[in-house]
This record gives sequence, structure tokens and C-alpha cells, in this order.
Amino acid sequence: MTDQLVGFIGVGRMGGPMASRLLDAGYRLCIYDVSAEATAPFAARGAQLAASPAEVASSADIVLVSLPTPDIVRQVALGGNAGVINGSKVRLMIDLSTTGPGVATEVAAKLAERRIGWVDAPVSGGVTGAKAGTLAVMVSCPQKTLGEIEPILKTFGKTFYTGDKPGLAQTAKLANNLLAGAALVATSEVMAMGVKAGLDAKVLIDIINASSGRNSATQDKFPRAILPGTFDFGFATGLSYKDVRLCVDEAEALGVPMVVGAAVREMLAVTKARFGADSDFTSVAKLLEEWAGVKIRA
Repeated sequence: MTDQLVGFIGVGRMGGPMASRLLDAGYRLCIYDVSAEATAPFAARGAQLAASPAEVASSADIVLVSLPTPDIVRQVALGGNAGVINGSKVRLMIDLSTTGPGVATEVAAKLAERRIGWVDAPVSGGVTGAKAGTLAVMVSCPQKTLGEIEPILKTFGKTFYTGDKPGLAQTAKLANNLLAGAALVATSEVMAMGVKAGLDAKVLIDIINASSGRNSATQDKFPRAILPGTFDFGFATGLSYKDVRLCVDEAEALGVPMVVGAAVREMLAVTKARFGADSDFTSVAKLLEEWAGVKIRA
């Protein structure tokens, strides 16, 4: 147990459970979120509430952020007088978001001008993993920094050190999320085909899961959110599209062809246009249902 004070900015779907785990582990928190509804449970547990990211960074020397988009990460870190960069106490900013290597490199360089260290620490495992403390935490930062922050990060799950270059962990996260999206899109296509041909959806999923085609969509997303028709896995279509787009853009910048990745990006773009950015990303299967004229249900 520890009574160390750390800052936490962004206590929404992912950040909330991670911040809660820090409280459970004995850390004291200074938190900020634009939503009073999100911060209320933490205030009830004794966390300090800050009026801005800068105020968090004037209270804690280590500040974690869990935010939905690269632009919001940039704004929280660097924006005007209210950004983390203007805090009087902060030494390290740890980004748990999926920001992408471009923004990570940019923000790290700006913070370094103020002698503030930057840590990429994007996480994978969803809200369920955040609550259970079983996330995969990808980390890039100097080795000496890793030794200091690893006890904090291990509160969230298992850490994977990728190197000391800003953006490396972000690249690893984008690779993972593109594969997750690809599995969902491809599985939705074959499931629509199978059901339209007359196969029972659950039987086909069971066959795939016992065979070489099994993947994260067949093992988790379909049984939990698509076969029951709930489409409530817990990850927004807009965020999935953002992650895949960032991955394809990064591959293009590196000169790496990503033909399949580009197709996944387009499928998520169509799903976003059809059902909205806030829809669950399992709505990809709903799109295939509409196109094929079938219902993929248990």
C-alpha cells in the first residue's frame, strides 16, 4: 500500500476503472474531467477535484491521462494556460490513451522543453480488463523512468516495455487495434455468409472457435454482443475507426503497404456513417446483416 498522490485526467469508461484501482491500491488522487458526473464518485472516496489539467499538474508530480482522441490529449497536455505543461509540480506525464506516434512525439518534445518527462502507456483489454486489472499496458519511456512508474502501471495489468523512443508503445497499440478491427470485420462477413446459406450462427461460431479461424471476435465479441443482438461490447465505433485510421496513416508514413488495413478502415467508416460514432463497434456486424438481409443470432 502507498499514500503517494498522483494526478489523473479523464475518468470516463476506461479512465474511471483505472483511477478506481489506484484508489483501491492506496494511492491518493487529484483528478480532473469535464464531466462532473464522472468525478463525483471519486470525490465521494476522498479524491481531490481540480478545476483544470494545470491544477492537477500543480498538485501531483506524476500525472496520468486517459482521453478519447489525439487532439484532446494534445489540448490537455499543451493547451493554453490550462494545460499540464503549465503545472508547477509535474515531472512526468503518462498517456494511457491511444494517441498515435505522431502526437506522442510532438507532445513529448514540447514537454521536454519544460523538463517534463513523457511516457507512452496505451492499454488494451477494454472496460472489463480495466475493472479487473488485467489490461496489457504497452510502455515506451527511458529505462530509469520505467522503474519509477511500473508499480503504478502494474495496478492496471501486465506491462510490456517497447523501448525509450516516444511513440513506440503507441505503434504497438495501433497494430493490435487494427488486428482487432480486422478480425471483427472479416468474421462479420463470413458469419453473414454462413447464416444466409442456412448455417446456425452459434454452431458456426463454435466450429470456428475449434478450428484455425478462431480470433478475438469469434471468441469474445460475437458470443457476448452480436449473437445475443445487444451490440454492447463497450467500445465505440468512432474510437475504433480513429485507431485504425491512425494505424493506416502511420504505415503509409513509414512506407509500409496496408491494403487490408485500408479496407478495415473503410468498413469502420461506413459503420460510423450508418450508426454514428457513439455506436458500439460490433455494429459492423449489424451493417453486414443489413447488406446481406440476415440476422446473425444464436
